Amino acid sequence: MTPMDIFWIFFMLTALQPVLRQKMLEAARQRTIAKIEKERGSRVILLVHRQETMSLLGFPVMRYIDINDSEQVIRAIQMTDPNVPVDIVLHTPGGLVLAALQIARAVKDHKGKVTAFVPHYAMSGGTLIALAADEIVMDRHAVLGPVDPQMGTSPAASLIKVVKSKPIEKVEDKSIVMADIAEKALRQMKKNVTELLEDNMGREKAAELAELLSQGTWTHDHPISWNEAKEMGLPIRTDMPREFYELMALFPQPVRREPSVEYLPIPRRGTGGDNVKPV
Repeated sequence: MTPMDIFWIFFMLTALQPVLRQKMLEAARQRTIAKIEKERGSRVILLVHRQETMSLLGFPVMRYIDINDSEQVIRAIQMTDPNVPVDIVLHTPGGLVLAALQIARAVKDHKGKVTAFVPHYAMSGGTLIALAADEIVMDRHAVLGPVDPQMGTSPAASLIKVVKSKPIEKVEDKSIVMADIAEKALRQMKKNVTELLEDNMGREKAAELAELLSQGTWTHDHPISWNEAKEMGLPIRTDMPREFYELMALFPQPVRREPSVEYLPIPRRGTGGDNVKPV
């Protein structure tokens, strides 16, 4: 074997390493999903969005809920017998209202119990999906978010407020059109959220909560903690099974830079005081 042969073998192994690592991660995820499904007797569906990088240039690309996600989740629910429980894991910044609402309606229509698991965060469209579940299991430090419509980069509620604060003759036609669309979006979202919630808490309470979550009460990135959500009347639990954390660990953040958080990935146990030893 010549030095050139060794070089090409090394080159091929280096090129294949990311592919092999990804295949190993996928296999580990499938094994963990199968384990959870066997233990809980449920169908496990994951909706996980991580920041990714372009394969060659390394630019960060944010992923979000899109039509492809709704097609896949709905297909998974359709492949599940009506009496089989569904566990849907949500880790997402949100995304298209159309796609999130399609998933939420499919979740609501499933006859078996649907549990939404939120290990870290499920904002915007992710919260919309969680609202349709029979029960939401959150980590004690996980958050949900408001579901108020956004018109591009502007909140719909703020667009309406700006137009109403000026004399109509001083408002541009484009702003009037945007405010009209924003008003429709707010009305539609409140109606949709009310319909998702009314089976669990009644029409009147559902309408009150829909008003709070969808009409611009907070900024769109406002974090709603588990105890705030529970006070709102949502069916919240915080006893997150350990297996769901293990599952999330199999979705590493694929960014090409030095980690900003680092620690020894082993449990630490102690009996109090300074007597702490790694297990």
